[in-house]
Amino acid sequence: MNAPAQIQALLAETPHGPEATRLREIPYNYTSFSDREIVIRLLGEESWSLLDALRGARQTGRSARMLYEVLGDIWAVRRNPYLQDDMLDNPKRRQELIDALHHRLAEVDKRRLTVEDDGAENDAHARQRSDNVVKLLRAASKAVADFGEEFKQVYDLRKRTTKVLGRYTEKHNICFDA
Repeated sequence: MNAPAQIQALLAETPHGPEATRLREIPYNYTSFSDREIVIRLLGEESWSLLDALRGARQTGRSARMLYEVLGDIWAVRRNPYLQDDMLDNPKRRQELIDALHHRLAEVDKRRLTVEDDGAENDAHARQRSDNVVKLLRAASKAVADFGEEFKQVYDLRKRTTKVLGRYTEKHNICFDA
C-alpha cells in the first residue's frame, strides 16, 4: 500500500473548525488551483473577500453553488483547448453557454431579492449581505462578458493570422486546433 505509515498521526493533526481546509466548491476544478485562486483570477481579490465573508451567512448555499458553477464553467473552458476550439467552431453552442451563465447569475439575484422581500431588509446585516451579493454579481457578470469577448478576440486574431500567413503558405498548413 502507498499510504504513509503514520496515517493516524497525520489525520489527528488535521485542523478542525473555521481554519480547517475546505473542500473545493468550484466544480470541474481538476487543477492545482484552489477556489480562492480561481475566484481571484476570475473576479478579483475584493470578490474573494466578499465571498469569504458571505460564507458564514449561508442559509442553503444554493446561490453560492450557482455562482461556483458559473466560475467552474468559465475555468474549465479556459483551461481546456479542446473545449475552446469547440466553442469557437460552434457559435450557437458558445452563445447557449454564455446565456446559461447569465441565467444562473440572474437566479442568484432573484434569490437575493426574495430574501430582501421577506422582511430581512430591516436587518443591517441582511442589507450588507445583499450589497455584497450585488458586488459579487457585478464582478461575475463582467467575468462572463469578458469570457464571451475572449472568443471574439481569438476568432478575429485567427482570421487575421490566416490572412497574413496565407500569403506565404497554403491554407491547409495553417492550423489552430489543440
